Order: sequence, then structure tokens, then C-alpha cells
Amino acid sequence: MARIAYLRVSTVDQNTDRQLNDIGISFDKTFIDKCSGSSTKRPALNELKDYVRESDTIHVHSIDRLARNLVDLKQLINDWNNQGVSVKFHKENLCFNAGGSDHMSELMLNMLGAVAQFELAMIQERRQEGIEKAKAAGKYKGRPINETNHQRISELRSQGVSLRKIASTVGVSLSTVQRALTAKEND
Repeated sequence: MARIAYLRVSTVDQNTDRQLNDIGISFDKTFIDKCSGSSTKRPALNELKDYVRESDTIHVHSIDRLARNLVDLKQLINDWNNQGVSVKFHKENLCFNAGGSDHMSELMLNMLGAVAQFELAMIQERRQEGIEKAKAAGKYKGRPINETNHQRISELRSQGVSLRKIASTVGVSLSTVQRALTAKEND
């Protein structure tokens, strides 16, 4: 019957102190991710999934710290509840117990999960708008081109090496190889 904390911040520059202080209890084990919540493919979350056992309780500061997608959120909670694991969200004061939760908690989960998903969509939209404005003003040019890699890609291609082999040799993705060759053609 372990008390487990799951904490998530969006960037490596942020810290989890506020989340821990707001929860205000001690834990047997803590899992911390420093990445976006838009996907469930997170290292600490995957470790947590492997670690939890029946009768454990996972403590999360708020719903948006666990997931920014309603489908992922519900899937995580359902999977854990089916394993006999309870999940408690402290900010929202919601607890989803193994063996079933009350209808009001389910309603709140759906509403708050949908809000978290909506917030993520709005953040992404504002980010894209900002990028478009910066491009129009000539301030955003994207990631700088690695001239050394592009030169090596051109050399290997001129020797008849396949695109996949080039990507492997240079240590870049296939799409990077394709972009580099397209850019060379357009020069």
C-alpha cells in the first residue's frame, strides 16, 4: 500500500517544488517527468506504470499534470483502477478508487479533462500564430542548417549511397536527408 507521487513540468528549467508543497504529504516513491503532457510516451510515466501494484495510490497535483488529452487521461485512470490502484488529484480534490468511483467524480473528470485538452489546443494555436507573425516579420527562420551534415549528405548521395544509408551514416533522420537534398537542388 504505497503512496506514490507523479509530478510533471513542461520544461527542464521548471521545478516540481510547488506541486510537492501543494500536495503536502510524504511519499514512498516519486516519479518526475520534465516534458509535455500532450502524449503518454513519457519516461517517468512509463516507469510508474511498471512500478505500481494493487492497493497503491498515485497522487497527482492536478489533472493537467497527468494528461492533456481526455482519452489518455481516462485510459490511464481506468487501467490503474482495473489493476487495483487508486488515483488522487489534489487540486481538484478528486479520487478515483479501484473498484469504481462516484458519478460526480466521473463527470468532473470528463469536464476538467476536456478543459485541459482545450487549453493544450489553445496553447498550440497561439504558438503557431506567434511563429507565423515572427516569420512575416523576418524574425523566425527555423532551426539553423548544419552545413557540415548537408555537405556530407551531398557527397554521399553523389557516390550513389541510398537515402537510408546516408541517414544512418550521418546520424540524422531520413526526412533531414531529403530536406538537405531538396535544398541543394533548389540552390
